[in-house]
Amino acid sequence: MGHKVNPVGLRLGITQDWKSKWFSKRDYNKNLKQDIEIRLEIMKKWKAAFISEVEIERSQAAVKIIIKTARPGVLIGRGGSGVEDIKHYIQNTFFKSNRKADLRIEIQEIKNFEESAMIVAQNVAEQLEKRIPFRRAMKMMLEQAMKNSTIKGVKIEMSGRLGGAEMSRREWLSKGTLPLHTLRANIDFARATAFTTYGAIGVKAWLYKGEVFDVKKTN
Repeated sequence: MGHKVNPVGLRLGITQDWKSKWFSKRDYNKNLKQDIEIRLEIMKKWKAAFISEVEIERSQAAVKIIIKTARPGVLIGRGGSGVEDIKHYIQNTFFKSNRKADLRIEIQEIKNFEESAMIVAQNVAEQLEKRIPFRRAMKMMLEQAMKNSTIKGVKIEMSGRLGGAEMSRREWLSKGTLPLHTLRANIDFARATAFTTYGAIGVKAWLYKGEVFDVKKTN
C-alpha cells in the first residue's frame, strides 16, 4: 500500500499558509483542540453556506474568526443578524469560561467557487444527496472548473456504494495536469461526505492552480 500524503499539509510554508495563526506556550494543546472544534462546528452547522475554510487568529485579548464562503448571504442574514447569531453561538459554546475574550467574526466572499477544492467537493456531495448520477455529477463539475482560466487541472474521486451497488468501489475522473510531486505547485485539496440512502459516499477534490515562485502572491 502506498503512503498517501495530504497535498495541503505537504506544502505548508511553501505555497500554503496555516489556517490557525497564533503562538502560545502554555495553552497550545487547549487552543489547538478548540480551533479544530470551532472549525468543524461552523462547517457542520452552516453547511448550506458552502464554507471553503475557517481561519482563526488569536492575540492575548481577542479571537478573530474569518469565514470564507461562496454564499455570504446565508451567513450574514437580514441586516447582519446572522453574524451576531454566529458570534453568540461560538461565544456560548466555546468561550463560556472566558467571557472577557473579544470575539470577532469576519465573512469573506469567494466569487468563483470553482477555485476552492472544499466547495467543489461539497457541491458534488450535495448533488449525490439529491440522487443525481455520480458520473454526471463528476463530469459537470470537471467541465465547470476547467472553464476557469486559473485552474490548470482537476481531479475528483468518489468511494462508496456508487449508484447503490452491493459492493463499494472507487471511481475518479481528471482533466488537465496535476503535478502532485512538485512542491511549488499550488494544489488545493479537500474532502467531503455525501450521506445518501445507500450509505456515506466520500468525495475528494484536487485543484491545480499553476506553479508559485513567490509565496507572497498566494496570500
